[in-house]
Amino acid sequence: MNRTTNSIFFMLGATVFNIILTFLSFVVVVLLYLKFLAPLLPDPVAPWGVPLCFVLSLALSFLAYRAIVTVLFKKFDMEKYFDPIFGKKRKAKRLE
Repeated sequence: MNRTTNSIFFMLGATVFNIILTFLSFVVVVLLYLKFLAPLLPDPVAPWGVPLCFVLSLALSFLAYRAIVTVLFKKFDMEKYFDPIFGKKRKAKRLE
């Protein structure tokens, strides 16, 4: 396989991993909400908890995904295996 194919497979795998991570974080956050916080809230406010849990799980999964990818990029030399996804970085021209 060449570097372009590796990049495509990495993006597909990373997308699937991110979806699974988001789903798992949503389940954990909702279970924690239902166990600890929902019994303490009044009835009119309690239904707002699930949408807030969804937003919180999105934020948590984003932070976890970013941390995991950062560790992987530091551990492995990704430029050797993958093509740049958005093109090569341009060097800024110096103003003289």
